[in-house]
Amino acid sequence: MRVFITGAAGFIGQATTRELIANGHEVVGLARNDANAGTLKKLGAAVHRGSLEDVESLKRAAKDADGVIHLAFIHDFTKFAENGQIDKRAIEAMGEALEGTNKPFVVTSGTGFLAPGRLATEDDVSPADKGVPRVSEAAAFAFADRGVRVSAIRLPQVHGGEGKAGFVGYLYEVARQKRVSGYVGDGRERWPSAHRSDVAVLYRLALEKGRAGAAYHAVAEEGVATRAMAEVFAKVLNVPLVSIKPEDAQAHFGFIAMFAGLDIPASSAKTRAELGWTPKEIGLIEDISRPGYWPA
Repeated sequence: MRVFITGAAGFIGQATTRELIANGHEVVGLARNDANAGTLKKLGAAVHRGSLEDVESLKRAAKDADGVIHLAFIHDFTKFAENGQIDKRAIEAMGEALEGTNKPFVVTSGTGFLAPGRLATEDDVSPADKGVPRVSEAAAFAFADRGVRVSAIRLPQVHGGEGKAGFVGYLYEVARQKRVSGYVGDGRERWPSAHRSDVAVLYRLALEKGRAGAAYHAVAEEGVATRAMAEVFAKVLNVPLVSIKPEDAQAHFGFIAMFAGLDIPASSAKTRAELGWTPKEIGLIEDISRPGYWPA
């Protein structure tokens, strides 16, 4: 299958590109600059120059592909609403190009705001209906009854080297800059996680056999306590471990405070049963505890 991937040169995108090529697919990756193009060529992928804002370019690439995986998102949370609309227009452009073909179109969402305080499942409604600016699922699923085999991968905190681990990386950076490793309240809040190699396998499975209108959870661990993450950072950075009062979270964590105090566990039971996905890589705490995982 010839697969067009946005975000193919990114943290999860590179793993997904390798996974697809290793399983006999041809990858065409979106590259917005020479560095991304060089990365894609080294991975063995073809290069399509463009950006999320260039919707005509996205349409051409999607039309020429046998399937599309949309991983790219502009992660500038000072412009979250604006970037959510860029994402929406990009999804609509690619969806229109695939309309009536029954080709697979896998988009990216998150587990974060699905059901704070309880275990989220694949049946929970996208947080787009709860005022969250990222509306990837709502935009994509509009094409499920228009002849597109569209599905969504909901991401947890994704780790796997290179000093990255979703929002966990922001918590590390706050600890590094403030010289204390903090957690909100008693630190019992749980965040789901998965290794990017396992996540890449799920993208491939969704591409190959995902159902139209289905949401899949890329969750290997249902919930890792935020205090456990903070304990790792305290050891790595040799700084004090401290509890931050909920009312002080904004001042301490900045924009990440909106997530730092959330209890957001998530299940992937239905995903595993339907697609036969079986995560095999190491867990979040073991991974981020490895020497050299985080930059000094």
